[in-house]
Amino acid sequence: MYYLQTRWRIENQSIYYYGMRKKPYLLKNKMHLSKKELNIVKVLPKELDDKEINQLNRLIKQKLVVLEHEINHIPKNLDDAVFCKTCAANTFIIPGLELDDHGLCPICASKEETKTLKSVLSIKNDPPKSLKSRFDVALFYTGGKDSSYLLYYLSKVKNLKVLALTWEIPYMSQSAKKSIENAKNKLSNVEFVNRKIAETDLLKIYHKLYLLERNTCACPSLAYVLFYPDLVHENIPYFVLGNEPVQMLNLYYNHLAPKYAFNEKNHRTMTLFVNIGRILTLRRPLREGQFESLMTMKQLAYGDSIFKKISGYHSELIDHVTHAIKEVPLMLTPLKKAIRKSNWSGKIPAFIHIDFNEIAGGNYKWDDVKELIEKEVGWVAPNQQIKGLHTSCNIEKCKEYSQFINFYEMRSKMIPFSAIEIALASSRLNITREQAIDEMKSSMGFTLNDVEECSIMKNFLNRSKKTSE
Repeated sequence: MYYLQTRWRIENQSIYYYGMRKKPYLLKNKMHLSKKELNIVKVLPKELDDKEINQLNRLIKQKLVVLEHEINHIPKNLDDAVFCKTCAANTFIIPGLELDDHGLCPICASKEETKTLKSVLSIKNDPPKSLKSRFDVALFYTGGKDSSYLLYYLSKVKNLKVLALTWEIPYMSQSAKKSIENAKNKLSNVEFVNRKIAETDLLKIYHKLYLLERNTCACPSLAYVLFYPDLVHENIPYFVLGNEPVQMLNLYYNHLAPKYAFNEKNHRTMTLFVNIGRILTLRRPLREGQFESLMTMKQLAYGDSIFKKISGYHSELIDHVTHAIKEVPLMLTPLKKAIRKSNWSGKIPAFIHIDFNEIAGGNYKWDDVKELIEKEVGWVAPNQQIKGLHTSCNIEKCKEYSQFINFYEMRSKMIPFSAIEIALASSRLNITREQAIDEMKSSMGFTLNDVEECSIMKNFLNRSKKTSE
C-alpha cells in the first residue's frame, strides 16, 4: 500500500509540503504534477501496479510517495520530538522538519550558504548626521530587548539625534513600559513620541485580523500607518530597523524573500532602473533605501504591486493586516497623502538596517546585550527573565501559539516565526542550545493546548460586545 507522505497536500495541479525540506530540496516545497501523476496521487492510499509505480517514479525516489512503514509521524509534544544535533530546531515546533543523514536540520546544514545573508535592506551602521532635519534618524521603540539595544547604539554610541516612536498597543508588558520610562530619563538626545489608536477603530481591525489569523498581532504594520506621515513631515533622512540577524534570516527560510533580495548590488540596480523612470517623469531620483521605504508604504496602502505578485513572494501576515486595516478606511487617508507628497518631493525616509552582529563585536549574544542595556538605558527584563526572543508584548506566547497551530494543522504555509528564530539563534550561537530549549519549554507558545495568554487578547476583543450591551 502506497501513501502520500505526511505534510504533503494536493493543491490544484501540484502537491505542497507543509514543513522544511532537507538539502538539496530546501525551499522546494511545491511540485507540479503531470495529469497521470495527479490522477494516481488523488486516490492514494492504494496498492500500485508496476505501471503506476513507474509513473510515480520521481515521487517515490524523493520519498513523497511511500510505503506504510516509511510514513513520518508528527509528534504531539516536545518530549516526543527529534531535535537537530547542533541547534534547538525539532520536529514538533516545525512539523515536517527533515533532518539529514548527520542529524542536522536544514538551517544548520545550509549555514555556510547563508552566512552572507544579512539583510533585505541596505546596511548602514554609521548613519550620518542630518543638516536638513531636527533628527538624524528615527526608529520604532517598543521597550523590548532589540529596540532598546538599537536606541542605545544610535543615541549613546553614535550620538545621533533620535526620534523614538512608540505605538502603545493594548498588550504592552509592564517591563516594556518601565523600560521606556527609564530610557526617557537617561537619554537627553532622544525625543519620544507615544501614540495610541482609538479603541473603537482598533477593535474593528483586531476583530478582522483575528478571523484571518487567530491572533491580533499587527506590528509593525500599523505603526508604519501611524507614523509615516510624521516621518515625511519631519523630513527624517533615515528610518532605522534593528531587527536582530535571526529575524532577517527568517525571511529566507520562510520563503518570504529570495537570496537575491539580500544582495545590496541588486538593490542598487533596482534603484537605478526606478530612477530612470523618475527622471523621465520629472521626479527626484531616489537614494539608497528610499525605494524599499516607498514600496512598503504603498503595499500597506494599496496592496501588493504587480511586481510583487509576479515574484511569487508574499507574506500572509501583510496580506491579512492590509485586509484588516480596510475595516477603518479613513485611517489610510493620511498615509496615502504622505506617500503622494514624499513620492513627488523625494523626501522619503530611507529604510536602513543596523547589523547587530557587527556592532556587537561579531556576535549579538543575548545575555551580554541584556546586561548592557540594563546599565545604559534602564531596560527592564520581563518576568520570565530567561526570555530573550520578543520581550515587549504580553501576548507574544499567544501569537506563537496561533501561528504554530495554523501551521501544524496545515491551514497556513507560514512556519511559525519564533520557531525559526529560536533555532537560528541557537545555531548562530546568540544563545546556547540549552538556553534555547529552556526558553522554548518555559515561555514560548509551542503547544497543542490553549495558552493562558490568549485570554488577554480575547478579553480585549470582547470589550466591544460589553460596550454595546
